[in-house]
Amino acid sequence: MSSTLSVAPPTGHVNRRRGLVAASVGNALEWFDWNAYAIFAGFFAPRFFPPGNETTALLSTLAIFAVGFFFRPLGGALIAAFTDRKGRRAGLLLSVLFMAGGSLLIAVSPTYERIGLLAPALLLLARVAQGLSAGGEYAASATYLAELAPSNRRGLYSSFLYLSVTVGTVAASLLATVLTGVLGKEAVAEWGWRIPFAIGALLGVYGMYLRRALGETEAYVTGRNRRVPRPTVEVLRRHPFDALRVVGFTVGATTAYYTFAVYLPTYAQKAHGVSTSAALWASVAAQLVMLVALPLLGIMSDRIGRRPLLIIFAAGYVLLVVPLFSLLGPSAWSLFAAMAIGLLLFSCYGAVAPTAMAELFPTEVRTAGIGLPYALAVAAFGGTAPYIVEWLNSTGRDGWYPWYLATLCLISLGVYLGTRETRTTRLETIR
Repeated sequence: MSSTLSVAPPTGHVNRRRGLVAASVGNALEWFDWNAYAIFAGFFAPRFFPPGNETTALLSTLAIFAVGFFFRPLGGALIAAFTDRKGRRAGLLLSVLFMAGGSLLIAVSPTYERIGLLAPALLLLARVAQGLSAGGEYAASATYLAELAPSNRRGLYSSFLYLSVTVGTVAASLLATVLTGVLGKEAVAEWGWRIPFAIGALLGVYGMYLRRALGETEAYVTGRNRRVPRPTVEVLRRHPFDALRVVGFTVGATTAYYTFAVYLPTYAQKAHGVSTSAALWASVAAQLVMLVALPLLGIMSDRIGRRPLLIIFAAGYVLLVVPLFSLLGPSAWSLFAAMAIGLLLFSCYGAVAPTAMAELFPTEVRTAGIGLPYALAVAAFGGTAPYIVEWLNSTGRDGWYPWYLATLCLISLGVYLGTRETRTTRLETIR
């Protein structure tokens, strides 16, 4: 990985727009890779574990999904610190390299039938690489977009992070819909599950090509004299309460996202008998609602602030998550309604949280300030959400899960209520 950086700051409308597009497209390609695992887990799980018990195989596959999340803090510490030391472009390139490599390994891995226990070991290794990538990607993207944006449009630019995440997830969902429709579920379970990971590896190469053209942000270039050798250590020493604030920002939101945006279609199929095709189409339609909402809410936050939208997200989940789970039934319409409402509420967080967190830290530790605490919260709560849903459902306690999610959102609500508004903060003045 070269540390040579383009030092021309991306000032001016054209360069900002080019940077926004390149960062967003690269982010979408990464999250296509990341979420394809959860979306296709039900298909490839039996291929990597001993035959005989599909539920055990799925739980084992989801456990590896969670283990990947537990490597996100390491990525959040290492890649985020690398990004603060070597540049935003360098960090974004490194994260997409790890993600594409993990997808390629899954695409070509032999099954349990051929190589035995080495198969789940390779699956675990691939997910570790992707976990390292995802741990650094969010922080690097959030920092880059916040620093790239004009000061009065940081909310709008911030909304493109989750917008691109959603585009990647929708693309993975659409591919699953097409593959099951064209090949049939049996063929996808037999060999077709490899296709999304092969595509993800190729798209990762394209993402690297796009990110090589990114210019460094003006804030990073002008702040070169304040750079520190160990950004993560500096965050823990100088900004411990803001690091804890990032954790509080995240615990409810990450659990809500991985429940409603990623795993709810699989849950609806297993718990309520919704057909695979209908569940995937309902998921795509609900995420399109989120795509429309994100930039509009980002624009709104530039006028009214980040804090009101964060409060709406958390309070909405505390009040509505139990009724939303009660709404689920055997029809695709019930799944769409629950997902659409849940994702619309989540959009209030997704549109503003990246920039709200970036606005807490100075330039020399901004990526590290987001990276480690955010990744720790995602690992502990987001990564385990699908496993907890599946485990509770398998033990007949599925009614407990929405109360668990409501409790986490209540914790986040308390943090939002105690957080100052940062909309008018000038990034270069933060110390």
